[in-house]
Amino acid sequence: MGLRRFDANLSILFTELPLTARPAAAAAAGFTEVELWWPWPEDPEPPEAELAALRDALTAAGTRLVALNFYAGRLPGPDRGALSVPGEESARFRANIGVAAAFAASVGCRALNALYGNRVDGVAPDVQDALALENLAHAARAADRVGAILLIEALNSVESPRYPLTDVASAVEVVEKVDAVTGLGNARLLLDLYHVAMGGADPRDAVDRYAQRAGHVQIADVPGRGAPGTGALDFADLFARLDAAGYDGPVGLEYRAANGPGADDFGRLAAF
Repeated sequence: MGLRRFDANLSILFTELPLTARPAAAAAAGFTEVELWWPWPEDPEPPEAELAALRDALTAAGTRLVALNFYAGRLPGPDRGALSVPGEESARFRANIGVAAAFAASVGCRALNALYGNRVDGVAPDVQDALALENLAHAARAADRVGAILLIEALNSVESPRYPLTDVASAVEVVEKVDAVTGLGNARLLLDLYHVAMGGADPRDAVDRYAQRAGHVQIADVPGRGAPGTGALDFADLFARLDAAGYDGPVGLEYRAANGPGADDFGRLAAF
């Protein structure tokens, strides 16, 4: 695949540096593309000065943001999204939609990821699902207005037991529901092969079945969420399958570097 096919997730790599220093560090390591979780987990509407500082850092480094999460609560932390959580968290997600979409447009980012959110005690699942669909439709429309796609991701039940989308088929079902409501056709699967494998499914089968539905792909090895080659997954085969399925987008590196957030030998990724 070559290093040019990978993008660095700056929310899990290079985190020993301040946010605005990470794009330059990624560029120095050979990356031209990066991705981010929502960088302000406590604030869905950060001050314009903070947005501008990140925008300037991306531009100065020559790195393109290829994927950005909407506000998702405390991530990393106990939360797994906000859009299906009634009350304040849903309102915070809704307030973030326009902010995230405008920032994405300003830096040429064309993929916005919306994490579904955990189940809440005392709230019926169908109530949460109805709220989720309403909020996802708003997000899809906002993404469409800036020429972006909406990503919907399955996590794994081992690490996220209260997250309802713990297999790829469930995420694809939500993708289809969003497209049916909006008529836009801009909802896509975020295919995270780490979560597939951690959930006990075969990532090869997931690629073969669902890669054509994917708007973005993320990876980490299993077990340990380390770099490719540190665990049991055969990434050469998985990348060949992605190529055969026609996926030609970036592959996000969402793993924990063994020797520190920015200390990994990224050069070995060129072998894949």
